[in-house]
Amino acid sequence: MERPQPASMPEDLSEALKEATKEVHVQAENAEFMKNFQKGQVTRKGFKLVMASLYHIYVALEEEIERNKDNPVYAPLYFPEELHRKAALEWDMVFWYGPRWQEAIPYTQATRRYVQRLREVGREEPELLVAHAYTRYLGDLSGGQVLKKIAQKALDLPASGEGVDFFSFPSIASATKFKQLYRSRMNTLEMTPEVRQRVLEEAKTAFLLNIQVRGWWPAAAAVSPPIPPPRGSCSSTAGGRGGCGLWVSAWPPVLPPTSRGSLPQRPHL
Repeated sequence: MERPQPASMPEDLSEALKEATKEVHVQAENAEFMKNFQKGQVTRKGFKLVMASLYHIYVALEEEIERNKDNPVYAPLYFPEELHRKAALEWDMVFWYGPRWQEAIPYTQATRRYVQRLREVGREEPELLVAHAYTRYLGDLSGGQVLKKIAQKALDLPASGEGVDFFSFPSIASATKFKQLYRSRMNTLEMTPEVRQRVLEEAKTAFLLNIQVRGWWPAAAAVSPPIPPPRGSCSSTAGGRGGCGLWVSAWPPVLPPTSRGSLPQRPHL
């Protein structure tokens, strides 16, 4: 029997997600790394780790989006030209780690957990993908723009945008108007009350995964990547909480063919 939504929960999915994630949003903003970042207390070493984590996360997210781009549970939210971050992050990886960045970027334990959950959602529960896209992209278009300016000033980065391409959205003329469009598309998604509740819970999970990744950033810059358990030695549940909840399925990370070849031309920002 389908579980009805609480009477106090907004009818629009976008508003319901905002309401459901209020508490974890505050937790994310109050994480130690973010509090220090907002004060301009960020090092190049720490910021490099941030960008590497984001690269792994967005490769997984956008591969799963591509897998489900024609699926009605996600199709209305498919805006690759406007939103997708992989190409921009590849340029940031070159800036921070050099031309052999694929061999140099770290892959923290918490980032692996996040990536594994994205893979599980995309392949097994694509109706929940909207929760992760909402959490990441709308956050990038909002607070991410403030963080870009802080990083440029604190790290004395080029005003032309090198090193922080991730934060630039050249195909979006107005972030405010685009977010309005995106939320209106979210509200057109058809889902049962049971699926809707699972989407709201998944959005909370997405925020918590972000908090866990941020928790690693201050300390992990000086820590070597952990050695994963042997392939096939783990069992995991659909919720990613099995014995290998911290690990993705392959080590080292397998980069898609486009990551190994030449990079697309960096846009003039």
